[in-house]
Amino acid sequence: MTTTQGPHQAGEALETRRLGKRLEEIAWALILIMSGALWLAPDASVPEGTWLAGFGLILLGLNAARRLYGLRMSGFGLIVGSCALAAGVGRILGRDLPYIPILLIVLGAGLIIAAVSGRKKDDGAANAS
Repeated sequence: MTTTQGPHQAGEALETRRLGKRLEEIAWALILIMSGALWLAPDASVPEGTWLAGFGLILLGLNAARRLYGLRMSGFGLIVGSCALAAGVGRILGRDLPYIPILLIVLGAGLIIAAVSGRKKDDGAANAS
């Protein structure tokens, strides 16, 4: 079954892709700026793990912005961002976190969120019929 989009729908899809691309470009720019700034800072003034924590916050912020604009969030970005943030905070606090168990917990939580979100979409489609 093929569906055709009207000019208005095609324009919205193009604008959505442009917005998503702009948000990703901003995130990459922030990562580059943070990397350069941390590289220039004296080693003694920046705790170990700061880059990881910042990277995680930027990825999670990107997904929050995508959500606010009504765009689909990236599951991969959420998982990597959460793990990077946890690893960075662990290093800043001087604790060796169990990364594999944390990753498993984050992946499991992501699967639950995906399953719950999928049910809502399926219910909406069933109600629309």
